[in-house]
Amino acid sequence: MKADFDYIWTDKKRTIFGLPISFTRYFLTEKKFITRKGFFTIEEDEFDLYRVIDKKLVLPFGERLFGCGTVVINVKDADTPVKEVKSIKAPRKLMQLLDEQVEKMRDDYSIRGRDMIQGEPPHGCEHHHDEDDFNA
Repeated sequence: MKADFDYIWTDKKRTIFGLPISFTRYFLTEKKFITRKGFFTIEEDEFDLYRVIDKKLVLPFGERLFGCGTVVINVKDADTPVKEVKSIKAPRKLMQLLDEQVEKMRDDYSIRGRDMIQGEPPHGCEHHHDEDDFNA
């Protein structure tokens, strides 16, 4: 089956003994991360890479035995604020590729980390509290 898009990395969710017997597939493209689930009904979920806020690597003992791990990605996205890329081979490679592509997309869109944090005042609009602000 020909892919619908060019990808940098792809893998399947692994099951017992690290075997890719699953109907969940992950794709990393230059601009997006896509999760495709299902067999009869296929559901795809994606987010833009420049929206990645943070990520972490989780290496449970059972997955580590077979060279697998889970990458948890926090994204500034309404329907997918936390994405778990479960039980994949070489999870550190995905972490490295994500770092590279996220930085590339942020550079392309001129976005910095502080632009991704909600609720902070725009640059130059900092307010310094006086003692009177707290006693009012």
